[in-house]
Amino acid sequence: MTFVPVMWTVWGVLVLLALALYLYRSRLTRDEDDQIFLDDSFGQMKAEQDAITTKVNKVEPFVKISLWLVGVGTVFVVGYYIWDILNQFK
Repeated sequence: MTFVPVMWTVWGVLVLLALALYLYRSRLTRDEDDQIFLDDSFGQMKAEQDAITTKVNKVEPFVKISLWLVGVGTVFVVGYYIWDILNQFK
């Protein structure tokens, strides 16, 4: 297999991974409240919000890493084509 299809496949897999992680994080935060005023009688609700926050905090580094990888992959793909264009003019 040549280099270009492999490059596009890797880039596509990175985009799909980033999209899946972003959608998962969005699904988790769907039920999260921005601000809650709780007293002692809302212990169950506080526990649910803490569980959501814990899950989001675990996923957040992976989302950031995957977005950085997509960015690096995009720069690599664009750089490859710029390099190819410059080599055709030699």
